[in-house]
This record gives sequence, C-alpha cells and structure tokens, in this order.
Amino acid sequence: MQGISDPHPPPVIVLDNLVKFFGRFAALRGISASFAPGRLYVVLGDNGAGKSTLLRIVAGLTEPSQGSLTLLGARRVRDVAHRFGYMGHAPLLYDELSGRENLRYFAGLYGIHNDEAGREAMGMVGLDPDLSRRVGQYSQGMRQRLSLARAVLHHPELMLLDEPFSNVDVHSARAMAAVLGQLRDQGKTIFVVTHQAALMEAVADEWVHMAAGQIVNREPVLRGAAAADSGLRSAR
Repeated sequence: MQGISDPHPPPVIVLDNLVKFFGRFAALRGISASFAPGRLYVVLGDNGAGKSTLLRIVAGLTEPSQGSLTLLGARRVRDVAHRFGYMGHAPLLYDELSGRENLRYFAGLYGIHNDEAGREAMGMVGLDPDLSRRVGQYSQGMRQRLSLARAVLHHPELMLLDEPFSNVDVHSARAMAAVLGQLRDQGKTIFVVTHQAALMEAVADEWVHMAAGQIVNREPVLRGAAAADSGLRSAR
C-alpha cells in the first residue's frame, strides 16, 4: 500500500571486510558492518584508531586496499556523491570570498543556481546570510559553521563529518551539535568522528567505538526512562 514506510529499510552503508594499508601499516583491519538510515552515529576512538581513514573511504576520497562497501545502494561512491555531504579537517573555503559567495560557488557545483540555498544553509547553522565579511576574517567557530553549511547545502541524505568541533568554542560546538540533531530528526543519516563525545550525548543514537583499525563495540545511546532503567539494572 502507498504511504506506508518500510519498517526495515535497507542500510545506508554496508562495509565488507574493509582493509587499508599505508605502506606496511594497517590502518583498517577487516571491518564489516552495516548502518541503518535516519540515525546519528558518533565514531569514537584514540588517535590512530582508523576513524578518519574509515570516513574518507566511505566518502570516496581514498580507496580500500581490500574489501568493498555499498553506499546508498551503490557500489561506486561517485554514483551517489551528490546524495551525501562531507566535512573534513580542511575547511575547503575560499578566504577571499564572503560566506554567501562561498556557498553560491559550491551550490553551482551541485547544479543549484539560486541564492536561497546558501541563505537557508547559513541560517540553519546560525550565521547571518547578509554578513559581507570575507571568510578570511571569520573566527574559527564561524569557519566551522560555514563548513557545515557547505556540507548541508544540497540537502544530502547522508552526512560524514570529521572532527567538526575542532578548535571551536563550546557555545558554537553545542549549537552545531543541535543542528545535527535537527537534521537527523528530518530523516538524514549522520556520521560524526569526534574526540568530544560529551557534545553529542543529547543527540547521538549510537556510539561506534574503534581501536587499532577495527570497530570494537557499538552501543545505543540511552536517554530518559531507558537510561534510568539501565542504571537500575546495572546497580542490582
């Protein structure tokens, strides 16, 4: 029947025995996992755990040495590149342009030729669309917000964010985390690699723990009554 959503939608990402070598160093060691749509995953782990490498492979920025992945139902990332947004360590912004001018340029790459998309994205992340200041004069927090706006500009189904709160003040970081929660509530699937798990506690659906190039644990984030019940059971 029409209008009834699939109670078991296909996974957004399927990883099959992913391995990545840099020289003789194995950054990823046989990762197999799948991830459901409409959830906010927070990827945690020490430096060198393989978090950023995994995200870059999913985003198609580097190839696995072994194994394969399926992204949004496709075996080739380039076929669905327009359906996801990526925010890496580098801001990928043009310092000599204003925020709106930056987003106007990136919107054009997605075939979006109206200014409303940029205005909407800037407003979503708490930036003034009418601010004429060059991005080179932005604070670090403003630059990170604009990078997030660039990643959501084309309304992607999937978002891959690598340390989005790096060098960002606590107020800006919490505001960005709230935006991610709102986007997840709209049905988007979001992956956030971060060392600042506390910022994501209020919005995360699942912690994904990595160590030595492997996913070593996955646990749902419990809130409210579920968290209280879990606490009671663990105390018994």
